[in-house]
Amino acid sequence: MRIEYHRTLIADRVRNQAFHDALSRVIRRGETTVADIGAGTGLIGLMAAKLGAREVLLYEAAEVAGVAAATIKTNRAKACHLMPCHSTEMEDPPRVDLVVSETLGNYALEENIVDTLADARLRHLKDGGLIMPARIRQFAVPVVTGRFHRELIAWDDVGFGLDLSDARAMSLNNVYVRSFTADDLLAGGAAAKVWDSVTLGSDTRSARKGEASWKLETAETIFGFAYWWEAEIIDGVTLSTAPDAPRTHWEQLYFPVLTPIAVDRGESVLVTLRSSSSEDAGTHLGWTAVHFDSDGKSKARQAMDLDKGWIP
Repeated sequence: MRIEYHRTLIADRVRNQAFHDALSRVIRRGETTVADIGAGTGLIGLMAAKLGAREVLLYEAAEVAGVAAATIKTNRAKACHLMPCHSTEMEDPPRVDLVVSETLGNYALEENIVDTLADARLRHLKDGGLIMPARIRQFAVPVVTGRFHRELIAWDDVGFGLDLSDARAMSLNNVYVRSFTADDLLAGGAAAKVWDSVTLGSDTRSARKGEASWKLETAETIFGFAYWWEAEIIDGVTLSTAPDAPRTHWEQLYFPVLTPIAVDRGESVLVTLRSSSSEDAGTHLGWTAVHFDSDGKSKARQAMDLDKGWIP
């Protein structure tokens, strides 16, 4: 049981406050029924009970469900009922007014939130009920400083007359959790663009694909792409993992390129991102960068894939 991981969730006051604010806006004391899917130690479900939910069903399939059970008992939360299974495995589940699921990762969709909440909408939610989070937007922006790239090409400097280029290529076919500053990003991060948007519950496509492009006003060298997400929990309450957003336990991701792209003024770069997530196969990510000249003609193309970064 990775209790230390759950401690980092509990310690994330920005996350906790956002979900508490959202719950407080929609729970009707003594009336609202709630399903907390992926409940972990039970924090969000217990919040809902404290706010007056009539009944809270906490779905948790991992070993941490034992901690949730003990915490429910300690807090004498009679409205809370632990369901020690994954919500998708529950046969004929009780219908509720509100489904809430904080199953977000540094890559927003890595814990299968799309499939989970699509199932929840069909089988767990009453007609007219609400799902939290409601939407996720995924952002990308070019990285224009080389400090992350230099870290990943350490293979070049080993010496002893050895060529470690195969291992270098594997390093650059990986995705890294990093914290960016404005100086690392094109236009200080203001150039970030949405490459994918998901409406949770109604969107059933767990395989995602999108693109973003930038025409540069000054010459820059692009070393990869930074990624973050924004989740609208309900209208007016959002969580963001952007570098300039209030700090959470989540960070940004770095998608490297194999060779830095020297882009002249008036030229452009396009990135296409692809992902697929499932309970059985995990999360697969791929990204392709294309450099265009000022006339829109392709100059170079680099294709990266997370599967190439794993030791076979």
